[in-house]
Amino acid sequence: MKKNLPKVERLIFKTYLAMIKNSLGAKMFRNFFILSKDNKQYDAMRNGYVSCAFYVSSILTILGLIKRVHGQVDNTVKDMLKSGWYKTKTPVIGAVIVWHKFDVGDGNPREHIGFFIGQHQAISNDYKKRCPAKHDLTYNGKRKIKAIYWHKKLSRI
Repeated sequence: MKKNLPKVERLIFKTYLAMIKNSLGAKMFRNFFILSKDNKQYDAMRNGYVSCAFYVSSILTILGLIKRVHGQVDNTVKDMLKSGWYKTKTPVIGAVIVWHKFDVGDGNPREHIGFFIGQHQAISNDYKKRCPAKHDLTYNGKRKIKAIYWHKKLSRI
């Protein structure tokens, strides 16, 4: 005889925030190996130096908020938009933040992506530490925000 079990609702938002916060210092987003056109293997993330999109898209993919993992910010954003993410003006806890291109010292300015966690703080891949780290939302005024994204599945109802 089958008993009626209570319906268990997935707590996406709570899980999402826990994954982001628990990722601090994690080394698992450092490497993503690909095959080049000349049939050589290399680490596209350069051992964590450029792995912000890999980090963000991995968490979003695990929770079914985008289709697949990406190594570039623009491809992550394209997937987000196709998956129901939309731009918003004000960051709320859990929002995905994209910062304008910035040169971190290698002569190659690039966009950056991470998560807003409240109180003017964000978590994103730190190119020096080569892992996710907490920091000021605008890097103490050094980086400008290009876009803020939100998904209705994250609503805390």
